[in-house]
Amino acid sequence: MPAPLNPFKKALAEGEIQFGCWLGLADGFSAEMMGQAGFDWLVIDGEHGPNDLRSTLLQLQVIAATDAHAVVRVPVGETYMLKQVLDAGAQTVLVPMVESADQARQLVRDMTYPPNGDRGVGYALTRAARFGTIGDYGTTADAQICLLVQVENMRGLAALDDILTVEGVDGVFIGPADLAADMGHIGNADHDDVQSVIMDALRRIRVAGKAPGILSTRDGMTNDAIAAGAQFVAVGADVLLLGNAARALAEKWQATKG
Repeated sequence: MPAPLNPFKKALAEGEIQFGCWLGLADGFSAEMMGQAGFDWLVIDGEHGPNDLRSTLLQLQVIAATDAHAVVRVPVGETYMLKQVLDAGAQTVLVPMVESADQARQLVRDMTYPPNGDRGVGYALTRAARFGTIGDYGTTADAQICLLVQVENMRGLAALDDILTVEGVDGVFIGPADLAADMGHIGNADHDDVQSVIMDALRRIRVAGKAPGILSTRDGMTNDAIAAGAQFVAVGADVLLLGNAARALAEKWQATKG
């Protein structure tokens, strides 16, 4: 039996657009609800969300019972972190702050089994191989692993063309917030200069044959990104959805106090 098909990777390879949402609440119950909402993919955020390996594992388990595909964002591209989330069952990993082709190549090695990579061969113990029941996991897993790298500062953008030549990188995500900050416009990713750089990067990624990705909670930017070639597009975050709805409801009824 081979490793399970990665539908997200397949969709990107076929040029399809995949709409997603960020999960920052670090909770299995809310992750299960979000998995039932209809998104193609959900990011379990280990960089800015208060997630550890066990909370990530729980969310992988509950999302697996839905039609959504789980993407795990690790805090940083450390070998041991990648090993742990892959063994926990993640098939798609998003790595922040990638700034060079050498860094991207090492990430590919970290996520690939020998002799082509450095991923530890202990899959008989792992959820990824269904605890030893996927007999061909070691020889088939690499083809179903999807690596998404984040380019989100000027150093990364300067190296973008080189990063795009790295075999094994499936997609490149442009991080608007960090990029805006690095360009001197912190908190203002809508600035014309920032938007111009973002859209240019998305077009370059698509032309290079990689899948471009973005997070946008503003319809205008989202539509511009899609027009520029974005394929994996996050359109919201659970924290923002809950917070905005809660504040609006409280404000509505507080206003009736007179």
